[in-house]
Amino acid sequence: MSNTFFKDYFKFMQGGMNSVNHNDLITAAEKIQAISQMGNKLIIAGNGGSAAMASHVSVDFTKAAGIRAINFNEADLLTCFSNDYGYEQVFEKAVEFYGDERDLLILISSSGSSANVLNAAKRAKELNMGVITFSGFNSNNPLRQLGDINFWVDSKAYNIVEMTHHIWLLAIVDYIIGDIEYTAS
Repeated sequence: MSNTFFKDYFKFMQGGMNSVNHNDLITAAEKIQAISQMGNKLIIAGNGGSAAMASHVSVDFTKAAGIRAINFNEADLLTCFSNDYGYEQVFEKAVEFYGDERDLLILISSSGSSANVLNAAKRAKELNMGVITFSGFNSNNPLRQLGDINFWVDSKAYNIVEMTHHIWLLAIVDYIIGDIEYTAS
């Protein structure tokens, strides 16, 4: 490995982070705040690293930003729904059981092609829920076509895509809080 690996890596990462449209971040934050003010909730879902991210940011939205948020990462829910409906329907069925009209669903998929995530987006639309997507890889991935707001990272590297999504999501949390740097309480 060359001694420029990390310099190049962080330069590429910074390019991904800076590629976001700031107005889209503001619009997403406003949509999240609006559903909260109406008494609705934010639902966040993804697979693998995106599932871990969904757990992390749902807690931050709830605790730090005061937005009621849930995710679908409980082992009993995932295994029950997968067993009963198939993994391709796991999030679709969770949205059906836990989602309410005018809730907002954030779906995270690096590839933008995960069947269970796509099915959840379609079901949310049928239930009159808003959908915000976070994807990467190909610019014309199917998930990017299903959201009201669609965030996309121009990379095929999982870690770059996932970390960029994570930073964008946490930036939205901090925007809602209204502070860049604050202490935990």
